[in-house]
Amino acid sequence: MNKSYQLAMEEYARLGVNTERAISTLMNVPVSVHCWQGDDVVGFDGGGKASGGIQTTGHYPGVATNFEQLKQDILKAFSLMPGKKRLNLHASYAVLGDDAGKVDRDRYTAKYFAPWVDFAKQNGIDGIDFNPTLFSHKNVKDGLTLSSPDESIRRFWRDHVKSSLKIAEYLATELNTYSLVNIWIPDGFKDVPADRLSPRKRLKASLDEILSTPYDKNKVIVAVESKVFGIGVESYTVGSNEFYQIYAAKNNVCCLLDNGHYHPTEVVSDKIPALLTFYDKLALHVTRGVRWDSDHVVLFEDELKEIAKEIVRCGALDKVLIGLDYFDASINRISAWVTGQRSMQKALLFALLIDHEALAALQDKGDFTQLMVKQEEYKTMPFGAVWREFLSRCDVEEDYYAQVKSYEDQVLSKRK
Repeated sequence: MNKSYQLAMEEYARLGVNTERAISTLMNVPVSVHCWQGDDVVGFDGGGKASGGIQTTGHYPGVATNFEQLKQDILKAFSLMPGKKRLNLHASYAVLGDDAGKVDRDRYTAKYFAPWVDFAKQNGIDGIDFNPTLFSHKNVKDGLTLSSPDESIRRFWRDHVKSSLKIAEYLATELNTYSLVNIWIPDGFKDVPADRLSPRKRLKASLDEILSTPYDKNKVIVAVESKVFGIGVESYTVGSNEFYQIYAAKNNVCCLLDNGHYHPTEVVSDKIPALLTFYDKLALHVTRGVRWDSDHVVLFEDELKEIAKEIVRCGALDKVLIGLDYFDASINRISAWVTGQRSMQKALLFALLIDHEALAALQDKGDFTQLMVKQEEYKTMPFGAVWREFLSRCDVEEDYYAQVKSYEDQVLSKRK
């Protein structure tokens, strides 16, 4: 234990905060790290460049182009990340082998994800979350999937999501933990629609049929994810916040909040305690939107701190399932992964180093003057010394750029 940490520990103790407890708690909070930062959301099944309101910008060299390269990059990134890590997969990352070009997403089975299970077991990854991929595919017809007026299109995507539930059950069984299945669809219209109700009725019917498929609810947690708009669907999104909030509540599934999927003046930090009033669990996709859902790398900024504070002060570290969701192809992708994951961990640690009960007591007494003073005091506490101690105990260095640059020179720069 170094001297700077000892001094920080004493400073925090003055405010009634136990830094050892905070570090110990954070060690056991898993963050689900998204595989798609490594290859710009391309996947392995021939879907190609991301579409459906999703856009990756930049052409930084060294992008992963196959399973082996993506695994290699994930391992390098994970080696530079502190704390517990899960892996978040999209269905488009199926390892199809000899079946490539012969089997489509509506017929995916667990065997195409067995290589990912082996990878997780071999490298001590704490679990795998799963997402059906309802974009970047020829069966996204006129921008619609589960809400399409074409029954054959809806059937294809219903079968795909049903298969995803079984795949997630397999992942959970093999890794002895839960698997979060998040359903997001790109459905919407570029210009003003003539009928807003029918697509939502079709989406509801599709979801009802999907969820009628038997799956082990002790192993698979289903979530639905809303969005305000995307590129090409600026005027109307079928899966709106209101639609999914009500659907989740009525059907006992989880809401997933992506903090890039709301109006710029809305904040997910405020939505967390609102939903925890009614839901046992919530899921997050943590990103950084700049003017819109631009999926910038997560940074240690105000809204991220507020998100973490709400998780901690609500006593919801075991109720809020935290995942990352961003993709930046303009910078080194390993660095993007690590920076975002560390930022999330920093925010959680910052939140754990606050005596929330004492602050809540001041609020309940109506002592808003002292509350403001105390809240400001935490902002200049020696947080950095505690963060460095956490990194040391996770056996990772604070400065990771040198390792990222070395990996780029030795591995990434040699890729075509």
